[in-house]
Amino acid sequence: MLPQHQTIGHAFIELQQVDSTNNYATALVHAGMAQHGTAILAHYQTRGKGQRNKSWEALAGENITTSIILQPHPLQLSEAFLFSKTIALGVKRFFNNYINEEVTIKWPNDLYWRDRKAGGILIENLLSGNTWKTAVVGIGININQTVFSEEVQKGVSMKQITGQDYDVVTLAHELYHALQQVLEQLYRDKASIEADYEKALYKRGEKVKLKKGSRVFETLIEGVSPDGKLITNNGMEQRFEVGEVEWII
Repeated sequence: MLPQHQTIGHAFIELQQVDSTNNYATALVHAGMAQHGTAILAHYQTRGKGQRNKSWEALAGENITTSIILQPHPLQLSEAFLFSKTIALGVKRFFNNYINEEVTIKWPNDLYWRDRKAGGILIENLLSGNTWKTAVVGIGININQTVFSEEVQKGVSMKQITGQDYDVVTLAHELYHALQQVLEQLYRDKASIEADYEKALYKRGEKVKLKKGSRVFETLIEGVSPDGKLITNNGMEQRFEVGEVEWII
């Protein structure tokens, strides 16, 4: 069991509209009004957040846009990427309940089906000095949306893959259950999380094109280091920080 005892989603806040579920969750933490496992689900975000200061596009009422407040103890801040891997695995396993093939995790933690993005994760860590007190885990998953803007033309939803409509609130609770299970795995067996993430890694063992600055190069994806660097090899091993390179697909 998780050391905090409360299960994810035991406190559930459903909002019709908010600027960002991560902002809302962070405000709850700062106000002392949140516990481990508190989950916020919004049907529409006016300023949804994505990785590296990008926005997250989601049509009103059609997708999971949620944030979960978690206390990462007893993990140390040096294990923040292990925590990120764990969350990504939980999202993938939720998705696998409905689509079992060709679902991968694109480094660092995007959910992919084939070569299209089905979901994203943004984790904002709240510190007290050097102590990692709280993680605000933002998750967006495309559920019923079937039209995407040019900026996210590689987006894909569960409905597009399966041809079925889904109840977003029901699926959000299933997501919380999947995250609960994978966090229990983390506290029980960290090495198994590392191994499962490597197996799920998008394009592992394949050659891809990456871009660093103005340079585009081809390289083999080998894996991800414990501290979250992408490990590649094009005759010699190279490691890249999150945000240092861009995928050219």
